[in-house]
Amino acid sequence: MLKKYSKSIYKQGGFFYDKASALQKDNKGGKGMQQERTMVRGLKSRHLQMIALGGIIGSGYFLGTGYVLSKAGPAAIFSYLLGGLIVLAVMFCLGELAVARPVASSFVTYAKEYISPSWACGVGWCYWLTWVTYVPSEMIAGGIIMNNFFPDISTMWWAVLFGLLITFINLSYVKTFGELEFWLALIKVAALVLFVVLGCLILLGLVGSEGFLGSSVLLSSGGVAPNGYWAVFLTMVIILVNFQGSEIIGLAAGESQDPAKSIPMAIKNIVWRILSLYIIPLGLLVTIYPWDKASLEESVFAAALSAYDLEWAGALFSFVVLTAAISCSNSGLYGCSRALYALAREGMAPAWLGRLSDKGVPQNATVMSVMACWIGVVAYSLDASETIYTYLLALSGFSGAVAWISICWSQLNFRNRLQAAGEEHSLRFKVPLFPYVTYFGIWVQVGCLLVMALVDELRNALFIGVPFLILPILWYKARRHWCRTPVLEGND
Repeated sequence: MLKKYSKSIYKQGGFFYDKASALQKDNKGGKGMQQERTMVRGLKSRHLQMIALGGIIGSGYFLGTGYVLSKAGPAAIFSYLLGGLIVLAVMFCLGELAVARPVASSFVTYAKEYISPSWACGVGWCYWLTWVTYVPSEMIAGGIIMNNFFPDISTMWWAVLFGLLITFINLSYVKTFGELEFWLALIKVAALVLFVVLGCLILLGLVGSEGFLGSSVLLSSGGVAPNGYWAVFLTMVIILVNFQGSEIIGLAAGESQDPAKSIPMAIKNIVWRILSLYIIPLGLLVTIYPWDKASLEESVFAAALSAYDLEWAGALFSFVVLTAAISCSNSGLYGCSRALYALAREGMAPAWLGRLSDKGVPQNATVMSVMACWIGVVAYSLDASETIYTYLLALSGFSGAVAWISICWSQLNFRNRLQAAGEEHSLRFKVPLFPYVTYFGIWVQVGCLLVMALVDELRNALFIGVPFLILPILWYKARRHWCRTPVLEGND
């Protein structure tokens, strides 16, 4: 059963590697000489953990939480708990694949080998859409915040500045990207820890003039579930957007040091940190700030602190939202460019997008992704209304969920093939409780996507998301069928 992919995979020390992803040949080495050009393994375990955190703790978390609270009320905490369980399942699946096959292409390659090449083409372009549409919103969010501090400089110019900044970072050595993302993500984590401390003091009556709050705020506006528990599921797509970015660990596998050790450690740590950084702050938020005052117009965390005469903390969180926007757009452009690089390597995008620079960076894929983001910046700046922002989140949620489903589906087929070949013992990292955890990760997300059709402000995202998944699949199938020569895979 392994003959189908045996040509592109070789086994060494219990690991399965993709030969095509191991080498990138460069013809600049002189007379008939070829130099091997590979992606640089410059990311350490601490980089991987903070890259994943950087991708998920963006301005969408600080602003999007307001939308979730306005729809689900305090019951939003159950939405985040369910989202955390989904993350747990997906990260376990991704960890098994990334340790067994640490390639920079990540789940695009996995989908090609273990599902089908046409599906890989569709999910790869769909994932690219996730970040191409989301990164501009982060750049605009950063521009809006800076415009509040410096009103003489327009939002657009600040967005352009941030765009140039993240472009420079992503074209630099990958170690530079990892180090910067480490410190940016650390700022966001520190801010959330500060919010937890201040939130506890407010709850206990040690800060502010309200005294001990107890459950008075939590139950003051219709109880725990004022709009019913069905609202928990109706907000799941937006919740998944907030958690998206953790899969960037898999995209960074090919550039990480000792992936067999660093990736499992990063995955195990990141899961629990995600849960603690989301669930605990949100739990405190709904006990100190009425849910019906939450919206997308401002950071609900800053609003909650300002309500208790902590304006300095509210201003600090405005800076944190700025940091989150830069960090998330930085991680997003990284994931976006690596996904495009993967598509080119697999013959699903122009071959020139799969070439590496002298620094081991897919510069063509990065520049192409940046250009697409600039289109989004211009378009989004023309209408930065709450409706457009919600639409953007929904579109990102759809395409991201498709990528996560693909990860779980790939792991399911990967494990089944190894079991059939008697090679399961070679795995250094395994999904616990297989296949139940994998099935949970697949079908709960399928349910979330079906629910999108029931929500008016989310339904329209399907009109772009679904075609962006299906059209590349049809194009790839047609190309394979009509072309006389086979589709080149991994060749320039």
